[in-house]
Amino acid sequence: MMYKRIWIGFVTVFVTTQLIEGIVGFILLGPTYDHSPQIWRPIAEIKLWMLPVTGAFFSFFFVFIFSKGYEGKGLLEGVRYGTYAALMIVLPHAYNSYATLQIPYAVALQWFLYGTLEYILAGALLSAAFQLTGNSSTSA
Repeated sequence: MMYKRIWIGFVTVFVTTQLIEGIVGFILLGPTYDHSPQIWRPIAEIKLWMLPVTGAFFSFFFVFIFSKGYEGKGLLEGVRYGTYAALMIVLPHAYNSYATLQIPYAVALQWFLYGTLEYILAGALLSAAFQLTGNSSTSA
């Protein structure tokens, strides 16, 4: 049963994060990036193939780690997990990037805020996927 949960959770998290990152990166922050082209690769040089590959690695480990501590406590368990993951991953990434790259503070703040919302949503949907695929037993 746990393998089914992990697989469904993986697909759920992967699709969710790829969609959100596409919306944030190309639609919401696209105009902001256009104002500082000296920092970013031109669109023709972006290694687009890397985005789903690294997204798959992230999604797998996001789900795998969640599965090890899954308690079957509902949607808020996923929200809590997504919040912890965001504070561990997104906050340092956004602010370390601000410290080392010549990006406006507004970009770092938006990366942090959008990324945090992304991880919270992914955690909530992951928890829901786990609930829908069986009882709260964690046996494989």
